[in-house]
Amino acid sequence: MRQFTTGDLNKQVGDVTDVASREPVILTKHRKPRFVLMSYEHYERMRTGDPRHAYHVSEMPEEHAELFAEIDRLARGEGYDDER
Repeated sequence: MRQFTTGDLNKQVGDVTDVASREPVILTKHRKPRFVLMSYEHYERMRTGDPRHAYHVSEMPEEHAELFAEIDRLARGEGYDDER
């Protein structure tokens, strides 16, 4: 995560907000982290919970495992004729 001082924010607001539009930015004052500046979209994902989630195969929810098994079965050419 990039860091800027609060003085940098005052002097280079365009540069700091440009970085903050891509990733959260730490704003420091007297060399200590004081604030985090981020895009509204990033804030909303944090506030409401981002529905995207990565699982290790061994921890994948059963409904996801079933979907992947079906995709794998269809990729092998199985099941296409079964539906006719």
